[in-house]
Formats: sequence, C-alpha cells, structure tokens
Amino acid sequence: MSETVENTIENLRRLRWLTQEELAQAVGVTRQTIIALEKGNYIPSVLLALKMARFFCVPVEEIFTIK
Repeated sequence: MSETVENTIENLRRLRWLTQEELAQAVGVTRQTIIALEKGNYIPSVLLALKMARFFCVPVEEIFTIK
C-alpha cells in the first residue's frame, strides 16, 4: 500500500487572502515550493511543516494528513 500526504495549504492561504508569494516569503521558501505543495507534488521537511503550522496558528495535523 502506498501512502500519500495531503494538505490544506491552499485553503488556509486563500482564507487569509494571501498570495503564494506572500506565503512563501513568510515561511522562507520559493513560490515554486508553495505551488508544488499545493499540487501535492512535494512533501515538506519537518522544519517547513512546523513553520507553516506556526504561521497559520494550527496544529501540523490540521495542515498535513497521511492517506
């Protein structure tokens, strides 16, 4: 069985009226990384996942889930 990681980054970003560039700058990555995350083409490092959780003020599990 193959596991995948799904995320709610795009929803969280849109709820806060942020551009991909603004989110990227806030968490210290490129816009391309945000695009890849939102498309599900990139699994973040633990450090990036924690930065995103801190930025959005939610638990990591609210952003990333294993399916």
